[in-house]
Amino acid sequence: MGFDALLEHVGARGRFQILQLVFFYITSMISYPHVLLENFTSATPEHRCWVHILDNHTVAHNHTATLSQQDLLKISIPVDSNLRPEKCRRFVQPQWQLLHLNKTLWNASEADTEPCVDGWVFDKSFFPFTIVTEWDLVCEHQSSKSIVQVVFMTGSLLGSLIFGYLSDRFGRKTILTWCLLQTAISDTCAAFAPTFLVYCSLRFLAGLSIMTLFTNPMYLITEWTRPQSKAVMAMLTSFSAGQMLLGGLAYSFRSWVTLQLVLSIPMLVCCVFSRMAVESARWLIFSNQVEKGLEELRRVARINGKKNAGETLTIEFVKSSLQEEFDEAQKKTSIFQLLHAPRLRMRIYCLCFIRMALVIAHYGLILNLQHLGSNIFLFQILFGLVTFISRFIAYLVLSYLGRRGSQILFMFLAGLSILVNTFLSPETQQTLRVILATLGVGAVNAAITTYSIHSLEVTPTVLRSTIGGICAIFSRSGAVMAPLFMTLAVHSPRLPWILYGAFPILSAIGVIYLPETSNRPLPNTIQDVENETSSSRKVKKEDTSMKITQF
Repeated sequence: MGFDALLEHVGARGRFQILQLVFFYITSMISYPHVLLENFTSATPEHRCWVHILDNHTVAHNHTATLSQQDLLKISIPVDSNLRPEKCRRFVQPQWQLLHLNKTLWNASEADTEPCVDGWVFDKSFFPFTIVTEWDLVCEHQSSKSIVQVVFMTGSLLGSLIFGYLSDRFGRKTILTWCLLQTAISDTCAAFAPTFLVYCSLRFLAGLSIMTLFTNPMYLITEWTRPQSKAVMAMLTSFSAGQMLLGGLAYSFRSWVTLQLVLSIPMLVCCVFSRMAVESARWLIFSNQVEKGLEELRRVARINGKKNAGETLTIEFVKSSLQEEFDEAQKKTSIFQLLHAPRLRMRIYCLCFIRMALVIAHYGLILNLQHLGSNIFLFQILFGLVTFISRFIAYLVLSYLGRRGSQILFMFLAGLSILVNTFLSPETQQTLRVILATLGVGAVNAAITTYSIHSLEVTPTVLRSTIGGICAIFSRSGAVMAPLFMTLAVHSPRLPWILYGAFPILSAIGVIYLPETSNRPLPNTIQDVENETSSSRKVKKEDTSMKITQF
C-alpha cells in the first residue's frame, strides 16, 4: 500500500495542506530577508574625513565665517582622479592657496596628506544610520562589511550540518521551532550590540539556524504531499517574495536598528504558531514512533474533514500498509561504494563544482547591491521579481533545449552579463548596468532551477539524498566564498566581479561531462549509472506513451 496510499486515506490535498503551505510560505518570506540584511544594515553612505575647521562649528563660525562650505572643503580635502573629494585622506594643513590658484596648475603632490585620524563625516540623507556609521567601517576597515557576511554564511554552513542531523534525530517541527526562536533572539539582540565583535557573534548565531528555516518547511511540505503535487509545492515556496519584502521594508525603515527589529520580532510570532504545526508522520513512523505518527495522521484526517478515515487507522493497519517500505528501508547503500564507482564519482565532482559556482555568482550579485547602483531598494525588489519569473522561464526552456543545453545557456548568460557589467562606467552607463545586473540574476536563478532538476536525474535513487547532502556542503561553501571574494576589492575593485562572472562560465565545462537526461528513466542503483550507455538509456516512443498512460 505504501505511505502515499496512507496519505490519500487521510487527505493528500485538503485543508491541512493549504494551511500548512500558507504558514510556511509566510515563515520563509519573513526569514529570507535575514540572509540579505547587510545589503541595507551595512550600506556605506558617502563620507569624508572629519576636518577641524570644517566640522567644528564653533571654530568655523569664529574664524572662517566669510568662507563657504565648498571653499572650506576645497582647502581641507584633496580630490581623487574623478575630481571628487577623497574619502579616506585629508590635508595635514589647510591649503589656502587653492582659493586663489587655478586648480589645474597646482600640483597636489606638493601638499602633505594624512588618513582620517579624527574620524569621518557621513552623508545621512540616504542612510541615516547603519553599522558602517556606527563603527566607522570604511577605508582601511571597509572589508569588515564582507567579513560580517562571511561570518553569517559560515554559520549557515555549520548550521545546515548540525541542525540537519538534529532534525533527523528529534524531528522537523521541534528543530524548526528552535531555529525560529534562535534566529529571532540573535538578530533582535544584534540591533543592540555594543561592539562590532558582538554584532558579528550574534549574526553567526543567526546564520547557524537560518538554513533550517528553509529546509525543514520544505521537508514537512513534501512529506505531507502526494508525489504529483510536490513540484507545484516547491514552486510556491519561492524566496522571491522575501526579497521584495526586504526592499519595501528597507525603503520604509532606513535606520539599521529599526529594520533589524522589524524583521526579527515577527519571527517570535511565527515561533509561537509553529508549535501548532503537525510533525511529519512519515518521519515518526520510520523512526519507530508509530503511535505518535498515528496520532498525527488522525489529526490531519480531522483537519481535512475525514473523520471516518481517522477512526479506521490502527497500528496494525499502518504497519501492514508500510511493510514493503519498512523492508526497503533496511537495505542501506554505503557511501563508500562511491569510491568504487568511477562514473558516478565523476558526476558528483561535476555536480559539486557546478553548485558551488552558481551559488558564488548568485550571492555575489544579491549581497552587493550597492556596487551595482545607487537605488538598492529598487534593485532588491527588481531582483525578487526577476527570481520569480526566471523559474518559469527555466521550465519552458528545458522542454526545448534539454537539461544540458539549458544549463549551459543560462550559465554563459549569467557569466557574460556580470563580466560585461564589471567594465561599464557607473556614471555614464548606469541604465545598461541595471539591465545587465537584472539579466545576470535571472540567468543565475534559471541555471539553479535547471541544475536542481538535472542533479536529481543523474544520481541513483539509493544515494540521491546522500549526494544531495554532499552538494549542499559545497553550496554553502560557495555562499561563504562569495562575500570573501569581495574583500579583494581593497586590491582591485573589479577583481571580485571578474571571479563572480568567471565561475558560472567555467562550471559549464562540468555540465558537458553530465549525460542528457530529458525523457529518460531515472537510475535507481549505482549499477544503473555505471552500466549506462547512450543506447541503453534512450526511451522509445512507444515506451514513453506507455509510461504516460500508466501515470
